[in-house]
Amino acid sequence: MKVETEIITACLQRDERAEYELYRLTHSYLMSICLRYAKDREEAREMLNLGFFKILTNLKKYQLETSFKSWVHKVMVNTLIDEYRKKKAHNEHVQYVEDYEMIEEDTEVNSALVKMDVEQIHALIVKLPPVSQRVFNLYAIDGFSHKEIAGLLGITEGTSRWHLNFSRQKLQEMILNINPNLYKLVAG
Repeated sequence: MKVETEIITACLQRDERAEYELYRLTHSYLMSICLRYAKDREEAREMLNLGFFKILTNLKKYQLETSFKSWVHKVMVNTLIDEYRKKKAHNEHVQYVEDYEMIEEDTEVNSALVKMDVEQIHALIVKLPPVSQRVFNLYAIDGFSHKEIAGLLGITEGTSRWHLNFSRQKLQEMILNINPNLYKLVAG
């Protein structure tokens, strides 16, 4: 994703053509982020539009010496987390496990995942419960720490670890249900 400084400057001056060009240049990257957190493509589109609006309205906060790609990634993830918090307030409360001891930090599913394509993996991740899905995405895909995840989602670090471990176990079970021959790959 290459965004020229001129486009950003024109967007700051509310040039509609520049805003459209920025949308066109960032669309696929931002959509890939939204698809990881949304339950379906329609929800991902809604989140993309909301996030892009926030990008445009906060563009004056962007500093040219920082990576634009990193900045829009952060804005989009924060938008997705904000929307999750709003929905969470309206949905039933999830009882969290507050005191969790990690049994095993690194459950290896990666070798099995190599045999699967991105759409298959995404389809499995979407089947996880919402909180576990978000923790998995934030930790495994976006590289957030458990401390950062706890702050973003309003949970404890132990709860974040529990959701990550739960997600890994569920994904491993789902992968093995798809292809029992992958057991040798997963088990080592």
